[in-house]
Amino acid sequence: MAEPIWSQFIHPETILEQVRNTVPFLRLGAVEPGPLIGMGETPVGYLRVLGSAQAVETLDDYFALCCSAHQATVATFVPTDVDSKIRGVLWNQTRDPEILGRMAAFTLQMKGWTTEGISTRVTVDPQWGPVSGHNGEWFSVASGGLGRYLQLGWEDPFTGPIAEELEREAQAFGNALRTPGRELETLQLAVSITHNLGDLDQGIGYWEGAAKQSEAKRRFSRLAHENKTPFGGIFGHVANLYRECLSAEGHRHYPLRGVKALRRSPVLLLPLGPFFDDWGEVIGGSPLLDDAERSEVLDALLRGCKKIDNQLGYFRALAGWQQSHGRSFERAVEGLPASGKKLLREPELRKKISIPRRSFESSYVKRVEALRAKLR
Repeated sequence: MAEPIWSQFIHPETILEQVRNTVPFLRLGAVEPGPLIGMGETPVGYLRVLGSAQAVETLDDYFALCCSAHQATVATFVPTDVDSKIRGVLWNQTRDPEILGRMAAFTLQMKGWTTEGISTRVTVDPQWGPVSGHNGEWFSVASGGLGRYLQLGWEDPFTGPIAEELEREAQAFGNALRTPGRELETLQLAVSITHNLGDLDQGIGYWEGAAKQSEAKRRFSRLAHENKTPFGGIFGHVANLYRECLSAEGHRHYPLRGVKALRRSPVLLLPLGPFFDDWGEVIGGSPLLDDAERSEVLDALLRGCKKIDNQLGYFRALAGWQQSHGRSFERAVEGLPASGKKLLREPELRKKISIPRRSFESSYVKRVEALRAKLR
């Protein structure tokens, strides 16, 4: 009897346990056993796939499970480590047109999955809809599939949807940029879109053979790195805005990964940095956390302030917490270890925490206003 495909990789139950560990609030009830491909058709199709993880045997089912685990966790504090599999490794395991066809169909279903309850890093444009890092994760999977189809010389189902998604995100950014009062949204879009273009490049990085010399590679690769004109040239402005204002906030938040209390509810998920004032207010006032857990969060934020050069988001979380829930902040300070209390006494840290929110955000607003004036 042939071994199941996952015997070469991570056991499905291990993947499922990783999901349960990082998003324990998700309901992953089991569904009727059977092929996982086809279960992803609803906006929460990833939950149906995860709920049937015990049925995984084939390559396409394992692909569906990895995609679903990634969907559930990629915007949380501890994402599952399946990126390389869904971007390239699993695509390159077969040349069977039926299996690849099912994987491609599943990938196109993923595009319609909701991020509700699993991400607070979403910016909604009233005309062009939500944009988030999940769109980039879809780019990486779809571009991995595109490369495999191009390598095999087959007509692909991905070129059109990838181009349409790039156009949608370009339009969402342009719409926000042109609209006074939406400066912070413009910046949040710059964060998501720049990362999304990087994810697209990650998928392209797995391309082999004819795909590496294709028109698709010239069209879709390095959109955030080179002065390219497709999509109105808007991605160059997106990337420049990100590099000049926000690149220091693009770290992986390792200081917060060990704080298990933050995994308790989607309410506690981290938004897009550096605008963490509201999140700090949530930490200070949420009944989901007790004083000891708040001390643990505070200690992690302080260590992050010290360890991660040039980031400002953690300072804003501390500012939002202290300014909205002063007594909660004081109790958390009381529970800090000596090292944390020492960090909190540093003059430079105290100075950054004391900056009013309006003053902090105004410099970012001015940068967007300057770009808006330049492009008129």
